[in-house]
Amino acid sequence: MIERVLGKRPAMEHSARDAARRGFLVGSLAALIMLLTAVMVSGQETRIRDLTVSGGDIPVRLVGYGLVVGLDGTGDRVIGGFSAGHTVASVANLLRRFNIEVPENMLRTRNVAAVLVTAETSPYLRPGGRFDVHVASIGDAVSLRGGVLWMTPLQTDPLSPPVATAQGAVYVSESSGQRGGYTVETTASLPDGGLLEQPMVSPDFAASSVLYLRQPDIATASLIAVAINQSVGPGTASVDDPGQVTLQLAADPNASLAQQMASIGVLLVEPERAARVIIDRNAGTVIAGGGITIGEAVVSHGALTLAIGGSPAGADLVPGDLRMAAGVTVQDVASALHGVAAPPEAIAAVFQSLRQVGALTAEVTVR
Repeated sequence: MIERVLGKRPAMEHSARDAARRGFLVGSLAALIMLLTAVMVSGQETRIRDLTVSGGDIPVRLVGYGLVVGLDGTGDRVIGGFSAGHTVASVANLLRRFNIEVPENMLRTRNVAAVLVTAETSPYLRPGGRFDVHVASIGDAVSLRGGVLWMTPLQTDPLSPPVATAQGAVYVSESSGQRGGYTVETTASLPDGGLLEQPMVSPDFAASSVLYLRQPDIATASLIAVAINQSVGPGTASVDDPGQVTLQLAADPNASLAQQMASIGVLLVEPERAARVIIDRNAGTVIAGGGITIGEAVVSHGALTLAIGGSPAGADLVPGDLRMAAGVTVQDVASALHGVAAPPEAIAAVFQSLRQVGALTAEVTVR
């Protein structure tokens, strides 16, 4: 009997240790979940470089006029001298560069489209650098699909000398497939289709000591200044206005201006999130920050009536009626409107009306 009791004691101690270990793991997991929840609720930290643009890094915009060739009969409807004569003249000038003279009244250019070429690049880009290019038809072409952009000079200003060129096959994006969506084939892009050939006037890098907010906001600007002053030193950053933070960087023998700016750029701040609702008028897509709620209101649009607050939620009196409790989120209302197959224009009108009567305090943007 004594041997049996002694023999069972290690097993009992082992079970107790297992139970304690399991309790410790469960407690640790619960603490970890609470910590992650607190982090998610607190917001998302963002690098300063993603919130601002330095004073010397304002993008440079380029523009040019060119021809997209090789189209399958979908170009500008031109019969020499009639309709879009600028396309005929452009083709004639292009051929003239190769010592080929063709009377303009003999040209048939359904495989050519005149386009406006636009691009945006960094002012610090050096010759040999590439950038994305966009083209848009300026004639009556039906489609740019399958075309190739003829080598086009790009200028910072129509009267300035060219600094870059663009050429290559154009890419026409497909429609999203949403209800009512369609593909616009008179605009296209050329990924890495631009090539810088001449050096641009480089900005004064010392101007980098000024930070411009991509989205001006006095609270976010203040947070940026606080983060910089805590990291670099008091008085380093000051807020001039909601869109600008000025830096006073002391000379440092161990770090150049570029290194100091790089260190500041990776500092993390938790920016103020603007209460904003964005609606796509074509697809009916609704984009909003989490937690934006809506107060009591009634909106009637055509055969659709949305009532928030008042009568019990979910009590649909007739087809087309939606009743929801006060305090519902934008996501809940958007889901309900999509659930009854409300058209995109009706969704936009409902949220704009909620904004106008004060039930929705967020900014509503329809694009």
